[in-house]
This record gives sequence, structure tokens and C-alpha cells, in this order.
Amino acid sequence: MSDTQWTVYEVFHQQARGEPHVHVGSVHAPDAESGLILAKEQFGRRQACVNMWVVRADAITASAYADADIFQHGTDKSYREAFGYETTRRAREIGDSQEI
Repeated sequence: MSDTQWTVYEVFHQQARGEPHVHVGSVHAPDAESGLILAKEQFGRRQACVNMWVVRADAITASAYADADIFQHGTDKSYREAFGYETTRRAREIGDSQEI
């Protein structure tokens, strides 16, 4: 950190208990406690908020867009999806109506 630049903190807030924290922006602050105060003033006044996190931006590690293949599913589990249920039910209804 240079003498003229404060640390960047990414700000996450939670609108209600039990909901996920959502990224809302960033603040520049000399330390985490000051970052929390600045984040509260900047992001906590305008929208409902019950909890807030500040995280040093340089502490966040992100995947590279070039590595998108790591998010591909290894096996086909489409049988777990409900989209097949409607087709099966409709086929059964057609089969029942043809028997009459």
C-alpha cells in the first residue's frame, strides 16, 4: 500500500437474516474497521441491511474466464430434472385415452 492510496475493500450486504450476502460495491479505507464504517455510510443508508461484510480486494481469488471448463458437469444427471416429468405424464394420458 502506498502512502497516498488506501486499501480497497469489497462490500457485501445482507438484506434480511437467512438471505445471502450480495456484492454492492467497494470502498477505500485504511483498515477493515474504517472500511466497515465507510461501507455503512455509503451502502447501508439507501437500502435495507441487517449485516455487512468488508473484504480486502487483494484477498479475493477468482477463477480465470479461460478456465470455464472447470465448471462443466462431469456426468449427465438430467434425470434429476423435473422437465421429463411433464412429458411422461402427458404420454401416460395419451396412452390412457387410446385404450378407451
